[in-house]
Amino acid sequence: MVEKLNILFLCTGNSCRSQMAEGWARCIRSESVNVWSAGIEIHGMNPDAVRVMEEAGVDISGQHSKHLNEVRHIPFDWVITVCDNANESCPIFPGQVKRFHISFDDPPRLAKSAKTEDEALSHYRRVRDEIRTFVESLPDILLKNTATH
Repeated sequence: MVEKLNILFLCTGNSCRSQMAEGWARCIRSESVNVWSAGIEIHGMNPDAVRVMEEAGVDISGQHSKHLNEVRHIPFDWVITVCDNANESCPIFPGQVKRFHISFDDPPRLAKSAKTEDEALSHYRRVRDEIRTFVESLPDILLKNTATH
């Protein structure tokens, strides 16, 4: 039996993208990963992120926005930054933690210029689906990344 990887999804405010990634990983990769999410700051849960994840059958309403300091004690194998700001601001972690960066668009920022609610939600849905595709590649993409470095 293979030991599960401890993975942290890190974003700026832990309100949307990292929360979606945590939700997807819990839903479709729980056999191979233990997962958390956190932010460099705390912005609270984004209700539109909760809404579009619910549409996809994943309930993240019980998750909460966490500051990185709340999870520092966990021995992570991987820290995955899901936005450029978190990647640039990512602190050093103790031990043999590996980092992986993948940047997803920021749905709240994109939704600000939307003319309708449906147009606004379309940004959340697109990013939600992109994150799902990425999470479906776990942990293989991480192990492949390790082998090439």
